Amino acid sequence: MLWFEGSIPEAISSAKSRGLVFVVVVSGDDEQSAQLMSSWEDEQVSAAASSCCVAIKVPASSETCVQFSQIYPVVCIPSSFFIGNSGVPLEVIAGGVTPQDLLKRILNVSQVRRKLLDHIYCDVLNLSAELGSDLTYLDVTLERKQAFILLNVVFPVRLTRKLEERREQKKRGEEETEVRKEVERRKMGKNMQDLKKKQEEEKTKRLLEERNREKAEEKAARERVRQQIAMDRADRAARYAKTQEEERTAKEALLLARQEEQEARKEALLRQRSAVARIQFRLPDGSSFSNQFPSQSRLQEVWDFAAQEVGSRYGNFSLATVFPRREFTAEDLNQTLLELELVPSASIVLRPLGRPAGAVVQSSGRGLWAALGTLLYPLLAVWRFLSSFLFATPTPSAAPPRGPPPPRAQRPQPTSKRPKDFKKDGNICRLRTQEDSEDDNNTWNGNSTQQM
Repeated sequence: MLWFEGSIPEAISSAKSRGLVFVVVVSGDDEQSAQLMSSWEDEQVSAAASSCCVAIKVPASSETCVQFSQIYPVVCIPSSFFIGNSGVPLEVIAGGVTPQDLLKRILNVSQVRRKLLDHIYCDVLNLSAELGSDLTYLDVTLERKQAFILLNVVFPVRLTRKLEERREQKKRGEEETEVRKEVERRKMGKNMQDLKKKQEEEKTKRLLEERNREKAEEKAARERVRQQIAMDRADRAARYAKTQEEERTAKEALLLARQEEQEARKEALLRQRSAVARIQFRLPDGSSFSNQFPSQSRLQEVWDFAAQEVGSRYGNFSLATVFPRREFTAEDLNQTLLELELVPSASIVLRPLGRPAGAVVQSSGRGLWAALGTLLYPLLAVWRFLSSFLFATPTPSAAPPRGPPPPRAQRPQPTSKRPKDFKKDGNICRLRTQEDSEDDNNTWNGNSTQQM
């Protein structure tokens, strides 16, 4: 297809000068535009259009299309406008068409053009007869010359007539437009009132909705704040509980560590004390002495040590404990102090088994006091046992379990001294007071409470 490369005014001038139809093809970027342009590029269409048309392409998005649409409204894209020399559209093709349809439309436009030329040619002949002009040469001239004459002679008259008709139409159109504008103005006024009323209603409704929305947002915000406060409180409570739990755990761990340390100390002290047995010997005269023995020492060693200390003062004697009340037999002499539960400390009483030869038989009154002393002996032994730990002076360490007995020079001193004023008669000691009374002759055994 041979498209005109100039502007629309140049294309119009070319079409008028050649007596051809002016064709404007408005196309876009869609599929229908592509189909229409493909139809225009068909060989048969190109041949038919080149003989009767001056065609120009106008993009739909160009300024030229905007100017063209002000005169000829472009309703559809793509579109093909066939415009005659009088400016009246002869044919308008909307949308994409096939090459066959487009060729058919072009041939129809060509026939309309020929009929229009014949009609104008007849009018020119009649006009020339009235004017007395000799225009017979028009019968033999070429079609292009006929078109040129028609354009320069007949078209101005028809154009003037057309212009007058258009002026009348324009005037009537203006009057109708004024009436229509007045109707539209009144209608617009009413519509404006309705619109204003509607806008006020919408504004009121919008304000009400906005107020409700603000209330809802405020309520939601308060709810979020309450939830946040509740979460903060729960968080603080959890942190406080965690802190308290950690503090409690730390205190428990510290207390447990202290308890373990104390238990370890107690165990160490117990082990240390369990390695040595501190034995306190209670004599029948009320005196006592102490010594330390290894916990694995046998009771025989303890008996030997006591026998060495007291000598033959009490003759043959046995060993016993007050609490718990127990008297050791010959079978117990081969057992260790640990097995006899005499570790870490114990109080052993020496009990004579026979009366010495020089013993004096006491009177019945003295026997009463002796019986009373025997009954009070356990309490006195407990008191002396406790006082030995509380008020007794420390004694030197015990000798090795298996070795010769220590010399008498290293013998520990008794914790309780004998009274200064006494008279010993066998196993019976007579106590004296500062006053000379009847009680001066009273005698007491070693368990007497007056020794306290």
